[in-house]
Amino acid sequence: MTPTTIGIAAGAVLAFAALIFGFWGFLLTLVLMLCGAVLGRIAEGKLDLRGVLDALAGRRSSS
Repeated sequence: MTPTTIGIAAGAVLAFAALIFGFWGFLLTLVLMLCGAVLGRIAEGKLDLRGVLDALAGRRSSS
């Protein structure tokens, strides 16, 4: 399993307990799964966090 898959699974497992709270549990599930996926992509090296932060700040990359 890739780190992305593990991250998504971890987020889903942690968020499963929140599902008993209805709509807000659904939103928490979504947020935790997205966090798990992003952390997994960073661990795999498929997401350049510095590039993302530069893009959010409005800076262009030199490459």
